[in-house]
Amino acid sequence: MPELVVRPATAARWLDLQAVLGSRGAAAKCQCQRAILPLREYWYMPREMREAFLRKEVGRRRAPAPGLIGYSGEEAVGWCRLGPRNSFAPLRNSPVPWSGRDEDRDDAGVWAVVCFAVRAGHRRQGVSGDLAAAAVDYARARGARALEGYPMATGDGDIAWGELHVGGRGAFQRAGFREVSHPTPRRYVMRIDF
Repeated sequence: MPELVVRPATAARWLDLQAVLGSRGAAAKCQCQRAILPLREYWYMPREMREAFLRKEVGRRRAPAPGLIGYSGEEAVGWCRLGPRNSFAPLRNSPVPWSGRDEDRDDAGVWAVVCFAVRAGHRRQGVSGDLAAAAVDYARARGARALEGYPMATGDGDIAWGELHVGGRGAFQRAGFREVSHPTPRRYVMRIDF
């Protein structure tokens, strides 16, 4: 695979983002809204409304973009969502990433990478790791003091379908993140401070 080129998701790249998310499957249905919306709203929202929300986010002219798109040549092959950690309601309200940590959940200076999507045919080729590395540069350039991720352990192969949207631990390690905590047998909190 050629070197991945990563660009912010913008209105001009909307069709590329939709190509990554696809027309069927979990990513297409989610439209990367599970990380944003309170779960009680997310579960009852039709796909078309989720898509409209994402389109509005991507169409905003102010920075930061809601995520990054990775390109192999001219083809969009991957996406990751990131932003200030306090903008992700499900993350703020989940006990898992906070277990054993004394953190201010509302600290906008700490950013988070909360979701990845990689097109079929491009998986297991390092796309998520390249996106995680690009997320480090993107967050740092926009004034973040730190960037976190909440990946799954993949070593035992016991990952339920759809859970790996948060990324694998190895992708974050390769991007320079360190382990902050291990709140469940399969979940890690990884962080890089700037």
